Amino acid sequence: MSLIDYPLTEDQKMLKDLCRQIAEEKIKPISHQYDEEEKFPAETMKVLAQSDLFSICIPTEYGGMGGGLLDLCIATEELSRVDGGIAAVYAASFLGMFPILLYGTEEQKKKYLPDIASGKNLAAFGLTEPEAGSDAAAVRTTAKKDGDYYILNGTKHFITNGGDAQINTIIAVTNKSKGPRGISAFIVEKGQEGFTFGKKEEKLGIRASSTRELIFTDVKVHKDNLLGQKEGIGFISTMKTFDKSRPGVAAQAVGIAQGALEEAVKYAHSRIQFGKPISSFQGIQWMLADMATKIEAARSLVYSVASMVDRGIKNVGGASAAAKLFASDTAMEVTTNAVQILGGYGYMRDYPVEKFMRDAKITQIYEGTNQIQRTIVALDLLKRYAK
Repeated sequence: MSLIDYPLTEDQKMLKDLCRQIAEEKIKPISHQYDEEEKFPAETMKVLAQSDLFSICIPTEYGGMGGGLLDLCIATEELSRVDGGIAAVYAASFLGMFPILLYGTEEQKKKYLPDIASGKNLAAFGLTEPEAGSDAAAVRTTAKKDGDYYILNGTKHFITNGGDAQINTIIAVTNKSKGPRGISAFIVEKGQEGFTFGKKEEKLGIRASSTRELIFTDVKVHKDNLLGQKEGIGFISTMKTFDKSRPGVAAQAVGIAQGALEEAVKYAHSRIQFGKPISSFQGIQWMLADMATKIEAARSLVYSVASMVDRGIKNVGGASAAAKLFASDTAMEVTTNAVQILGGYGYMRDYPVEKFMRDAKITQIYEGTNQIQRTIVALDLLKRYAK
């Protein structure tokens, strides 16, 4: 129901159609149940793996399809149009994968990327801590060198795919005196001694995805699993990862908003008040028009930023942040208005729009709150116009 005919390739159109079919046939029938039960969608992840969707933007030499970030955004948007929580599980695996793709050694890429591409292993990204969320440089998890190993101690929290991911990219301090340059990244596999998980968090939205603490108690990680075989690149790898992953969050937001809009339009056609469908009232028409217009603006921004990344443009931090903040603010506004259009029914769980609203909220928060995104955009703007 897009207003704009985007110049997608034939492969991208096929990808979009495939993801929409999977969302409609495999995800929509279970969406309500998985949200209610906060159930991890393991079987759905198998369906996505069988459709090669985990291989989208992984190079062919590591078992991937060799596509780009725009392909991932298209897939994430279509899945989120039906269920933002299940889409979050899918997208978060790429978040955990990106540091390995961007900064891993050739040996690390060959060891870990093929199983992520096949969907055999999910990935997770361990940055956030009680004292370090938007402030990525404030991590306190430590990694002390001990011969051929690093000993990890600390706790990560609010980690998407926590406990379900087999591969975890973990940010930890290796040299506190160096500040951000003393932060490193490690690839930690599920099942290592001392690596445990906290309780599964009970959330407002995206309830099908798992969110847990990752707890490290004297976890021995071999030096071969130091990302890039180099200390001190944890902070920069995090920032560059977010440049690629934030458009994915924005795509999730666009998909959630699109799903809510479609439900609102259908309801407006069928709901009769004062002897006529409410779609005939100008007040409702203008609400729908504003919702659709903002969604298209958000989608255009997301696709443009993803295309910038795919073209190899290096300085995309400001644009990536702008896409994330605009799309997520749009999703929150659109889903709230969808609930308003449905009135009392919109507030009930028998209709999906209240779930869209709950799922939309997190897109304004994770991978950096929108207040942080505005700071990033402002600093990028001031730098560009500095005298």
